Amino acid sequence: MNDDQRFPSRRHILTSGAFAATGLMLANGAFAQSGLAPTPSCHDGDEATIAEIEGPFFKPKSPRRGDLREPGMAGRPVELSGVVLTLACRPVAGALVDLWQADAAGAYDNRGFRLRGHIFTDAEGRYAFRTIMPGLYPGRTRHYHVKVQAPSRPVLTTQFYFPGEKENLADEFFHDELVMQVAAADDALRARFDVVLAMR
Repeated sequence: MNDDQRFPSRRHILTSGAFAATGLMLANGAFAQSGLAPTPSCHDGDEATIAEIEGPFFKPKSPRRGDLREPGMAGRPVELSGVVLTLACRPVAGALVDLWQADAAGAYDNRGFRLRGHIFTDAEGRYAFRTIMPGLYPGRTRHYHVKVQAPSRPVLTTQFYFPGEKENLADEFFHDELVMQVAAADDALRARFDVVLAMR
């Protein structure tokens, strides 16, 4: 990977559509959150969301599901949602969003599909997952791995990061452009990241 791929120019990431005024609303498999500032506005002509390494723990053929939690699973609950947009700030319907992560102890399930799943965006480009906050492991800050693919288009592989983590600055893969908007919601967190794909 060259420096242009690892350290591309900074992008101010998007937002689109109206979200619920209060609470969480489930609509076509995607919920919208309140009390959480949207990611910066999408402006026609902005750069696409930057790519990140896939890492060694990706597994194809994850189950189609938006709720990755399991009974008795340790870890602070997180409601992660966002919108998938084009460079022209248009929502992308039917985009694949595949999420995988470490558990609360910083371990990946490489035998099965624990904390792995995929969904498709709704007609307004929205996606949503219910999961947990990932744990730390040596050399990495907290992060989610994500693949996003519009129908018949190339795959974007990237990562989402948490704001204010002390390990962010020590992680060689961390980028400010990939930090989620996060707010506390009782014992859970609400997180948002809107993705801009390199397409019109």
